[in-house]
Amino acid sequence: MHILFLSHYFPPEVNATAGRTYDHAVRWARQPDVKVTVITNHPSHPRGKIFPGHRNRALTRENVDGIEVFRVKGLFAANAGRLRRMLSFLFFVLAIWPAVLRAGRPDLVVATSPQLLCALAGLLTAWCKRRPFVMEVCDIWPESIVSVGVMQEGVFIRLLEKLETFLYDHAALIVTATQGIKDVLVQRGIEARKIVAITNGVDLERFRPEPIPAEIEQRVRAGDKFLASYIGTVGLAHGLEVLIDVARLLRDQTHIQILVVGDGAAWQALADGAASLDNLHVLPAVSKEEVKYYYAASDVCLVLVKKDPLFQASLPSKVFELMAMSRPIIHSVPGGEFERLIAEAGCGDMVEPEDAQGLADSIMRLAGEPGRRAAMGRAGRAYVTAHYTRDHLAARYLAALRKVVRP
Repeated sequence: MHILFLSHYFPPEVNATAGRTYDHAVRWARQPDVKVTVITNHPSHPRGKIFPGHRNRALTRENVDGIEVFRVKGLFAANAGRLRRMLSFLFFVLAIWPAVLRAGRPDLVVATSPQLLCALAGLLTAWCKRRPFVMEVCDIWPESIVSVGVMQEGVFIRLLEKLETFLYDHAALIVTATQGIKDVLVQRGIEARKIVAITNGVDLERFRPEPIPAEIEQRVRAGDKFLASYIGTVGLAHGLEVLIDVARLLRDQTHIQILVVGDGAAWQALADGAASLDNLHVLPAVSKEEVKYYYAASDVCLVLVKKDPLFQASLPSKVFELMAMSRPIIHSVPGGEFERLIAEAGCGDMVEPEDAQGLADSIMRLAGEPGRRAAMGRAGRAYVTAHYTRDHLAARYLAALRKVVRP
């Protein structure tokens, strides 16, 4: 079986979409009867600047761990602003065709969203190849971009909503990254039988408790101080400005430090706000290989989102990495799949979104409970081992794709 997969993002980019696409594709490609081809951009996310060692050519071809990867010319845009990012997404639809022509005849075409124009590129490719189209939905567009204030309700959003419905209708299969997203689509009238929820998961060999390299420990730890860390995308959806208020509330708790490691549209504003605070430190993003050591150096890890009902359907991919690293979690994702997961695993505490006092109190409370933190860490590792390994989830995904393939 030949799977042709379209994704706007792919490693060495380190966002959730790039990681999910690679982690599934590399496992599929290990099967003796499966070939995987990925069409993607040259890496530039989130700064909009091409990574060292890459050039913005019309087409390059490489093999990444058994995956055939075509990279196409991009119109790069930072993960901020509006017009240039939308033009970047549209440009991808136009730029893929040299790769599509060289990709051979797949058995099906999969495209991941966000963003919707990548999914549109997948549908057009499927029509061109006369093969089934599978749409992966990792975020509910365009509602999510309205919720974070990137765009306002209007004609353009209504056009995107019509495109969203069109894509759902023409997909032979819809794969959602959470059960919550599946539930939302079913409520909108999409047939449940054509939707399968394949959550994110974790590679237990890559993410496991292990010693911290000395240089990283020196960089982020100040003696025996308690470290509460947010590590990941510093985006508009996360409401991380609350950490500035939390740091001010904890200023007298000199044994507590707050660390942010990541990149995204809100990074600069957060870094500027932290400049006058000696207990809040904002660092740029690190590689996928290094990030686990920052998890390990943290006494508690934070998973935060803005106060919006839309995010109750979210299940951030990094939570599985945190659980695999035996890190206790404080989160602000109430009322949905994420809250149920953390409660069932017994590995974290919840606070209300954007509640600075509640978050400060929770950090202070866990700082004084080392035994409870250790128990939460062990419980998280055990739970993710039982339910959320990448190997198992990739096998379920592949089984769903096999059912779509026409004889």
